[in-house]
Amino acid sequence: MRDTVEHRQILLVEDDDAIARMLSGYLEGAGFDVHRESHGIDAVKFAVAHRPDLVILDLQLPDIHGYEVCKTLREYYHSWSLPILMLTGMDAPMDQLRGYAHGADAYITKPFEPPELLPTIALLLGKSEHDV
Repeated sequence: MRDTVEHRQILLVEDDDAIARMLSGYLEGAGFDVHRESHGIDAVKFAVAHRPDLVILDLQLPDIHGYEVCKTLREYYHSWSLPILMLTGMDAPMDQLRGYAHGADAYITKPFEPPELLPTIALLLGKSEHDV
């Protein structure tokens, strides 16, 4: 894992362009490099080839469900080597349980405020919130 925020890469998997642009801008403003994908299959290919430091994953994608993306990524990477944060509008308790069962490390529901993400990202990256 890279040591500084400026060199940390986040793979953002979000098919809603407005949300993806907003999140990318916010995360880049916080010093992260952000790579965006709108399809699950492309996200898996990118993650396998480039191993980002963190994945932010929507569940309702146009090609395959985010649960399947997460499960597939867990075939390549353990939680400690690639944390996955599910960020989704699916807010039922059972959805969250399924997310964790498929390998998510954290689960945040939409709607949300971007500053809510930084403490969770810091925790997943093993840093204090002030380091992010």
